[in-house]
Amino acid sequence: MAEITVDEVLLLLNEHHLLIESQFNDPRLSFEQIAYNSQVVSDRCLFFCKGNFRPEYLMDAQKHGATGYMSETRYDNVQIPGIIVKNIQKSMSLISAAFFGFPQNNLPTIAYTGTKGKTTSAYFTKAILDRTYNKRVGLFSTINTVVGPAKSDVVKSSLTTPESLDLFTNMAAVVKNGMSHLVMEVSSQAYKKNRVYNLHYDVGVFLNISPDHIGRNEHPTFADYLHCKEQLLVNSDRCILNADGTHLKDIYYAAKATTQPENIYIYGRQKAQTATEFPLDFQYRSLADSLTNNKIELKAVSEKAKQLDIDGVYEIGIPGDYNEGNGVAAAITSGLMHAGKDDIKYGLAHTTVPGRMEIYRTRTHGTIYVDYAHNYGSLHAVLDFLKKQSPSGKVVVLTGSTGDKGIDRRSGLGKAINESANVAYLTTDDPATEDPKVIAQEIATHIDRDKVSVSYIADRKTAITKAVNESQKGDVIVIAGKGHDAFQKINGKNIPFEGDASIVANLVKGL
Repeated sequence: MAEITVDEVLLLLNEHHLLIESQFNDPRLSFEQIAYNSQVVSDRCLFFCKGNFRPEYLMDAQKHGATGYMSETRYDNVQIPGIIVKNIQKSMSLISAAFFGFPQNNLPTIAYTGTKGKTTSAYFTKAILDRTYNKRVGLFSTINTVVGPAKSDVVKSSLTTPESLDLFTNMAAVVKNGMSHLVMEVSSQAYKKNRVYNLHYDVGVFLNISPDHIGRNEHPTFADYLHCKEQLLVNSDRCILNADGTHLKDIYYAAKATTQPENIYIYGRQKAQTATEFPLDFQYRSLADSLTNNKIELKAVSEKAKQLDIDGVYEIGIPGDYNEGNGVAAAITSGLMHAGKDDIKYGLAHTTVPGRMEIYRTRTHGTIYVDYAHNYGSLHAVLDFLKKQSPSGKVVVLTGSTGDKGIDRRSGLGKAINESANVAYLTTDDPATEDPKVIAQEIATHIDRDKVSVSYIADRKTAITKAVNESQKGDVIVIAGKGHDAFQKINGKNIPFEGDASIVANLVKGL
């Protein structure tokens, strides 16, 4: 059974200069549970006062058996002693790792960050390494959390990167279940909110960056967004960088701050012309791409890249030329984890990602793609690719945008639609406390109505039905933003929702 003593807690906090005061008299006292939700507290629990905290939560935790609390604020209205710290999020991450015996030390971990492509790259990597290591690879993704080999070990994720206590709880489960590796997505918010404080990765991959998550409740500036994403590289033993993205110089020097140059790998398309100080280690070129899959040739350029012995031709089972780079990142990462060419070929060809470019064909209407694209970078990539592949038909897109966060996404979505779509249906996404019609109007202000037919339908299922039914053979319809999400976040509540993929699948059956 996991436990931690007061003495161990204080030692860790002191090492990281986080401790302000301890009210405990007996350093040998031990905790057999840690929690930040008072509703799950049981006996001998250390309770974390974090986030949108209210003093009544601490009273409730005490009532349920908490024997101590940790907080940035001292509370004198409770009988249990407290540990007062400078930063509760950093402290909770430290103590959570220690409580579960530092599971990351027994688990080679691959971490992905990027504005787009994290989920697909993570799924590619899991598919490859599952073949190498007999389906013993854990996954922490935006879509699912996989902590073991059984079906019951797979649950839907609520955050790209969860709270530190939940993260280390899951990591401990991955170790306990005998998994050999872990592949995880790491969001910029994970660093902004210190959810992964002091966590180290064996391999860190920086896919790309473009303006996103900037606004109220998120990152105040793009510089802050970039800085938070770069922290993944600062905390990785080996780093993989995409030369086709922007800000390569900044990103490279962030990696080089803590990683030897021989452990930094840079990849890019064969046409990529990078500065002489950043020569490519791997280059790739597209041999074929279609509405259903792609084929690439990967070639090692540097001596350290050649040692991985992963040169070859690979088919990528998920359509979209932008997924070629995601496949290359996964191939290199897997090569560093000792996967061979056959495993890489199989994994890239057979990966499926729920809600990522899922294809639904009809006989008399268009071909429908369900995708989680929710910002300029991802929606532009999807629409631009489909437009090139379908020059004779219309490009139809249905989307909305989130409320109370990602405000800058709205202009980006409008811009992407304006560049590549013929018809746009704007609808409700996760509006939170905002009016979805107002959100749609903000998107629409960035669309030229002389070029694109724009309409607003509040009910998402009705909008999807209309988009599909009014399409013609040869058209492509992109249902963007929600994928398999079974809820819509409206006014602080999770309202049950059928899910884009399910709605489309049923429509196609009817057609």
